[in-house]
Amino acid sequence: MDIQRVCVFCGSSPGATPAFADRARQLGAVIAAQGLGLVYGGASVGLMGTLADAALAAGGEVIGVIPQSLVDMEVAHAGLSELRIVTSMHERKAVMADVADAFIALPGGFGTLDELAEVLTWSQLGLHTKPTGLLDVDGYFAPLLEFLDGALRSRFLQPAHRSMLLVETDPQRLLAALRAYQPPPPFKWVDRPRR
Repeated sequence: MDIQRVCVFCGSSPGATPAFADRARQLGAVIAAQGLGLVYGGASVGLMGTLADAALAAGGEVIGVIPQSLVDMEVAHAGLSELRIVTSMHERKAVMADVADAFIALPGGFGTLDELAEVLTWSQLGLHTKPTGLLDVDGYFAPLLEFLDGALRSRFLQPAHRSMLLVETDPQRLLAALRAYQPPPPFKWVDRPRR
């Protein structure tokens, strides 16, 4: 798969352990080193700021997308290649998805989960064929993966859709997996016959 820009979803807080920031820093540097652009939520704080700073320090292009309300709260990153200011969180997600060719989630909270779930849902419905991955840090995403496996066992997910979410602990391996991704056919329903 041809990937030029990677959208990364992650927390606006640093998290409870330095490992989260370390992995965000590694990912930002690897994205830039591979000549890829970074698209993210535009903040200067938490894992978001760490990620962007690492990509910029490695000479990468970094595009931030942030709602005006967060700019007003003074959390926008002032040193990006490009900062796109939008009117809402909905518009933010749409712009990030449009600009990027692939998606990665680092640890985060509600916002990260919302963004991740939305791009996976769009993929499941065939609205895009862009790959999506988790960069797991110290098993942070284990409960989420357990939930998805339960949804598969309970027949709320098809095996092809469960396999859409790629998981790695190393940034370089994850980027390689995103490039090798083959999307499933767009058919969402588990028990409904195809026509």
